[in-house]
Amino acid sequence: MTQKRRKYSPEFKDEAVKMVIETSRPTADVARELDVLEGTLGAWVATYRRAHAGEAPPPTVDDSVRVREPERRNRELSMENEFLKKCAAYFAKDHR
Repeated sequence: MTQKRRKYSPEFKDEAVKMVIETSRPTADVARELDVLEGTLGAWVATYRRAHAGEAPPPTVDDSVRVREPERRNRELSMENEFLKKCAAYFAKDHR
């Protein structure tokens, strides 16, 4: 049996490649989900990686969490520091 060759739009290919690269999911899982041959999707991903070899990889979810956590902690410490400064100024005043 011969199967008819399927044509995929550039938008579909881009979305499929993004699913593999941005979510770090295995090519086989994404190919199965999209009903595309694993080799075909692998070729699309390889083409994309060759075309974007000099670019930095997109930030992952873990990266954004690692950045947000110290920022949150910094805000908390700044607020605590301001509160302690106000307390010190209050108690340093001469109450007569």
